[in-house]
Formats: sequence, C-alpha cells, structure tokens
Amino acid sequence: MTSTSLRFAVIGSPIAHSRSPSMHAAAYRALGLPHTYESVETSEAELPSRIEALRRGDFAGLNVTVPHKRKVLKLVDEVHASARATGAANTLVRTADGRVRAHNTDTPALAEELVRLAGSPTKLRGGVGLVIGTGGAARAAIVAMASHLVLGRVLIRGRSLGETGHAVAYVREIDRILAAAGGRGVAVALGADGLHAPDKEDARLVAIVQATSCGMKGGAPGDVVADAVRWDEVPSEAVALDVVYSPQRTPFLERAKERGLACDNGLGMLASQGALAFELWLGIAPPVAIMRAAIDDSIS
Repeated sequence: MTSTSLRFAVIGSPIAHSRSPSMHAAAYRALGLPHTYESVETSEAELPSRIEALRRGDFAGLNVTVPHKRKVLKLVDEVHASARATGAANTLVRTADGRVRAHNTDTPALAEELVRLAGSPTKLRGGVGLVIGTGGAARAAIVAMASHLVLGRVLIRGRSLGETGHAVAYVREIDRILAAAGGRGVAVALGADGLHAPDKEDARLVAIVQATSCGMKGGAPGDVVADAVRWDEVPSEAVALDVVYSPQRTPFLERAKERGLACDNGLGMLASQGALAFELWLGIAPPVAIMRAAIDDSIS
C-alpha cells in the first residue's frame, strides 16, 4: 500500500454540491491512506486541460459528472467497454504509461441497487423495466436492465421523444448501445405520452428508474415525473429507484412508497459507483459501508 499522496478529484459544473469528496476522504482515513480528493469546477472549455492534467500525473484519477460524461469520451486515449456501451464515462483512470482510460461505474452501481431493492436478481429477470428520462443516467439504467439484469423488455419514456426526428435518432443510439452491451435481444419501446407504460406492460413491470433531474435541488419540480406514472397499476412487487439524492425524499419516492413499493433514492448508487471507482484507481477493496456513512453524514 503506497505511502505517496495521490490527488483525485471530481470534475463537472456545477460541482459544489458533490458528496464525492466526503465519501472518498472517509475511505482514505479508514484505510490509513494519505490521498486527497477534491471538487474541481470545470467548464466545457476547461475540460481538455483537466484531462491533460490527469495525463501528466497532476491527478491520479478523476470522476466526471454533468455535463461532461459524454463529451469526455472524445478526449481520452482509451474507452473501456463499460463506457463504450453507454456512450458516457464517469471515471477516468490514468494507466501506468500515462494514458487516460474512460470507464462507466454508474451502470453496475445502478444494477446493484435494483437487485438490493428486489432482494434477488431472479425477481427481475425477464420482466419489464421502465426508465424515465433519456440522458446519461437513463442510458446507464437501460444497459443495467438489459445487459446486467437480463430484463425482457425496457420501456423508455421522455417528453423529448414526442418529436419524431429525435425519437428516430434515439432508437438508433439505443440500438447501438445495447449491441455494445450485449443486450440486443431485449425489446425496447419508446414513448412520450405522459411517460406512462402501455396497459399491456403494467402487469409485468418489475422496476422503475427515475433518471432525470426532476425533483433535484435547482432542477424541475419532482411532481413532473411523480405524476407521470400510473401508480395504481404498478405491481406491488415492483421496485423503484430515483437517481436524485438531494433532497433524499422526492415526490416520485413518496408516490412509490404510497404504492407500497421497495424504493430508494440515489445515495446507494452514489456510494456504489464511488466504491467501484476507488477500486479501479487503487486496486484495493473499498470500505463501502464507510463511504455510504460519510455521504449520509454530509447530508444530515
């Protein structure tokens, strides 16, 4: 275990709200590591210089958050299959020869959360998943459902899909994503009408992921997505995950709880993706429970 202090950071804009510094600092303390982790506000114009700083060794690793998860792929030297499959990266690793490799730890973290809520992957396999949103988090949810969890059908709902040209382009993109992720055999349906799942799918719905910023502090009202699901027709055995974690209680989660669903916010996903990044950077097992506790403490 190295005694050399390494510098890690999360880059994005805005970035002040990030809980990642608290989470990683707690992990370093627990393992007696001298490393540091910081938030670095980064505009699109500054993004190339941040990647170059990683390549030089000024940073030992970077996390990437909105709005750069897709843009960063054009600036790295290697794209791992996890990032290639989703078309987005949230973790950048500096290799021994100074090259920058992009990974996506959001997808396995999201899959882990859905399995935790369901209690077993077999309860999800072959069922129908509903993803609300069309951005980077939505792509991670689609791949998690189709490839990691082997659902039989994924419904994608987003208001932007009401425009024909955008919907056609999105279909092609999702087809490429699933082909890269090994989930091409999964049926995908797009829609914009109220974000509802079609009637015939409701009985087989096993998981819903709210993958937009609606309900987040500073984002659109959470009622937009909470009211978009026909909760009275969602099976009580289904699970629901809201990727939003600030605030911890959102209208979407309130409605899911009223329906009696096993549900949670994005804090567990945040801890899991951070732990996976920790292991990619340092090659040692992360103290996941300590990292999650640090996030909770930073919010309470």
